[in-house]
Amino acid sequence: MAAAGDVLVVGSINVDLVVRVARLPATGETVSGGTFAQHHGGKGANQAVAAARMGATVTLVGAVGDDEFGRAALVDLAAEGVDVSRVKVLSGLPTGVAVIVVDERGENHIAVAPGANAALDGQMVKTALTGYQPRPDGLLLANFEVSDDAIAAAVRFAAGRGLRVLVNPAPARELPPELLEMSAVLLPNEHEAEALTGEHEPLDAARLLAGRTGAPVIVTLGPGGALVVGDEGTERLPAPVVEVVDTTGAGDAFAGALAAELSAGGSLLDAARVAVRAASLSVTAAGAREGMPYLAALG
Repeated sequence: MAAAGDVLVVGSINVDLVVRVARLPATGETVSGGTFAQHHGGKGANQAVAAARMGATVTLVGAVGDDEFGRAALVDLAAEGVDVSRVKVLSGLPTGVAVIVVDERGENHIAVAPGANAALDGQMVKTALTGYQPRPDGLLLANFEVSDDAIAAAVRFAAGRGLRVLVNPAPARELPPELLEMSAVLLPNEHEAEALTGEHEPLDAARLLAGRTGAPVIVTLGPGGALVVGDEGTERLPAPVVEVVDTTGAGDAFAGALAAELSAGGSLLDAARVAVRAASLSVTAAGAREGMPYLAALG
């Protein structure tokens, strides 16, 4: 396969504050005895890192606060080879923070304070992309941790340059019209697919979403792998069996790896197979990105 091409990521940049406990607390319950760690995160940043580790040339558009968290996030992303020159630093706003509780099985609960991410709007995205010239085989990868206005501006930019559009609709909300018009490839997990369609069965949800967008849909199924509904038919892709430490960021690893593989000219099915392996590797270490070093071997 040819070398990976240009991947433009528009999305969130967070710091993850992670507490590991024996089991997830029930409503109103306190579970003590946990351990604490701080990691870099945010769907946009995680997906950018995953694509970069798979060999893509990655540019990230997003926003951070003018604070210690934001400065550290940009340093870390640059060290990963992600171009952060188009990330907006906003004074007076905090960098986004995610509070994550992880149990001994690797399952998690996540609460997010978006901070600067919520301020990213269409004009900021348009300004950030001034002068950006992606190669014709490039693509846009966006997620729902930023506003519809920001996503719409990114999609309009992609349309003007013939870029393929991938969207991770997480957290799930109504699909912006621009995504339907651009035939965006949607990458929900099974819960997001149900939230978007009301259909419990992933296959039914994927078919309904594909009917709305006129484009392929990939539903990630956790340890069940992924379901691809597209031009090449419908196929379930199994995930390899791994020792699960932390599922945080697995969907981001999938999205970033898929984008990198597609930018290199891979078919959707072949790219999805690689992305399933990438997501599986990502859950073998604590933190959204700590399992991602292995992705370089897949690129």
